[in-house]
Amino acid sequence: SACSHPVRVDGKFPEPVGDPHPLTVGVYLSDEFSDFTYQENRDDRDEWNIDTGRAQSNLFKTVLASMFRETVNLVHYPSDLPPGLDLVIVPEVRELQFTMPRETRVNIFEVWIKYDMHAYNQKGESVADWVITAYGKTPTAFLKSQEAALAQAINVALRDAGATLYTGFAQVPELQALIANKQRALSMKEADVTESQIEGIAD
Repeated sequence: SACSHPVRVDGKFPEPVGDPHPLTVGVYLSDEFSDFTYQENRDDRDEWNIDTGRAQSNLFKTVLASMFRETVNLVHYPSDLPPGLDLVIVPEVRELQFTMPRETRVNIFEVWIKYDMHAYNQKGESVADWVITAYGKTPTAFLKSQEAALAQAINVALRDAGATLYTGFAQVPELQALIANKQRALSMKEADVTESQIEGIAD
């Protein structure tokens, strides 16, 4: 008979270091995202219950918090939005796949995770949609338990997702335009302030 394998992934992720985009961003992680569990029960394979919700929530909160000037974690969406948001980001898990180890004695798993990313404006209108695809492989061949080996592969995939989220955000054309507009508005504002200071000195 098939065995059942519970896998819980607990991830703490380092904060990326870089210049934050000049945006105030709301982040909404749905219950479905935060409590996400992948279940697989096929005739030809054991049963797997893979709980990645907590780890991926930690990852997205950590990475997004470092990407913007200000990040607001939203409890509700789309109701009760605080004023002054440039953008609201809502991630969804599209799929999680993994391959069993090829050799029975070596617990090396490979994992693919796909996220659908949605960005909305303050009115709830879609600004951009993009996809993050992440890959991870168990980094060591010496783990005795399959559960621990799969959890490690998922952790690697989540770090990959975080890196892609961080570097890929400004490459989405609509978001690139939004950042450019915001930067332009801010530099015009700064120029106005400097000009009025100069005028003040001249008076």
